[in-house]
Amino acid sequence: MGITLAQAQTALEAAHQKAVAMNVKMNIAVVDAGANLVAFIRMDDAWLGSLDISIKKAKTARFFDMPTGAIGGLSQPGGSLFGIEHSNGGLITFPGGIPIKGRSGLVMGAIGVSGSTVEDDHAVAEAGVQALEGN
Repeated sequence: MGITLAQAQTALEAAHQKAVAMNVKMNIAVVDAGANLVAFIRMDDAWLGSLDISIKKAKTARFFDMPTGAIGGLSQPGGSLFGIEHSNGGLITFPGGIPIKGRSGLVMGAIGVSGSTVEDDHAVAEAGVQALEGN
């Protein structure tokens, strides 16, 4: 089952609240199981360049069903996935994209966040995931 609009909005709102609490301006994207954009927000004054990055982080996390930071570790020179960021129309292989799993444990979508440090991006994305997965 793919993520519903209501679920995507729940994840988006939780991530947005986390970004406000952290005082960072973010672009936040949620994609469904087919990696199609379902919901998106760009906070006031968030970097324009991060808009595309947030969407690509969400898509990357869904394409490979793992956090984008984990893919980044595998895509370094000499790594088993070196050069993967050039596939699929361009991937993002640093933290800020996380798959979202449903009750059955199957991936139903993903969230991608960009606009600050990769550590902040990941923390904001994690808040969106936790709002749905109940962690």
